Amino acid sequence: MGWYNKYLLPYLVDSICRHQIVTDQRLKVVPHATGKVLEIGAGSGLNLPLYNPKEVTAVIELEPSFEIWNKCTVDLDQLAFPVQYIQCSAEQLPFEQDTFDSVVSTFTLCSIPDLNRALREINRVLKPTGSFFFSEHGLSPHPPVFQWQQRLNPIWKTFSGGCQLNRNIPEVLIENGFRIEQMETLYLPGWKPATYNFWGKATPLKEF
Repeated sequence: MGWYNKYLLPYLVDSICRHQIVTDQRLKVVPHATGKVLEIGAGSGLNLPLYNPKEVTAVIELEPSFEIWNKCTVDLDQLAFPVQYIQCSAEQLPFEQDTFDSVVSTFTLCSIPDLNRALREINRVLKPTGSFFFSEHGLSPHPPVFQWQQRLNPIWKTFSGGCQLNRNIPEVLIENGFRIEQMETLYLPGWKPATYNFWGKATPLKEF
């Protein structure tokens, strides 16, 4: 699996994330970020052109896979805000408490190994007035789809870089100190076990 994870998987992930259906979902949340932004699982930087240059002052791109980030085709020098890439995982963020105005995650929470720890870290580095913008796939509320997600997840995550089909996005956000301010859901076109999408905004509860 070493060759697959290092070379083929980054190509597949980048190709899927460039699809217009996925881009349309990212467009529903990324432009709402403001101030100093931390992006979790930045991939190849596809969200960078979607930020509102009048609202964003800086973006830090966090991506543990350099192979995926290396596929970035965005001219960083042409952006209206500075961009910094950091290669590390979300479970231990190298930032002080209350650092960021916004944190953005698009199609990333599914594949973080210790999601609870990562969300607590995101809560920690967000300012009390900050916002967490997310667009993620996860657990379907419909029993036939949910049952297939449960059956297929052990095999799916083996070949998808740890991606989980059945994460309950709103539940895990609430359990780790977030208040969901806005959220919408729908099935994206495609295979239903992998296309139930949640997107919206959550705010940190600093005492939980």
